[in-house]
Amino acid sequence: MNKIKKEDTVEIITGAYKGQQGRVIKIYTDKTRALVEGINKAKKHMRPSQDNPQGGIIEKELSVHLSNLSLVYKGKRVKVGFKSLDDGKKIRINKVNGNTID
Repeated sequence: MNKIKKEDTVEIITGAYKGQQGRVIKIYTDKTRALVEGINKAKKHMRPSQDNPQGGIIEKELSVHLSNLSLVYKGKRVKVGFKSLDDGKKIRINKVNGNTID
């Protein structure tokens, strides 16, 4: 179980985009990276194709390593921990006050 999931709001804690927030679009578990909306954009030259008949230059998001992200919960950055329930489920908790995040 990852500390950050799809659709979470995260904040960049280091790098060129430090302090910016965005929503997680996709998690790449094999590479431990995440695609964050509006963060780490790059321009890509696209050849004309059936999907994009015009071609040209488009902007797209590139992935960010999970270690450079911090979860934002109720407007604040939080440290995430895990807790096992009696029925065998594992939930995310806020390490400071012990409240559940999920």
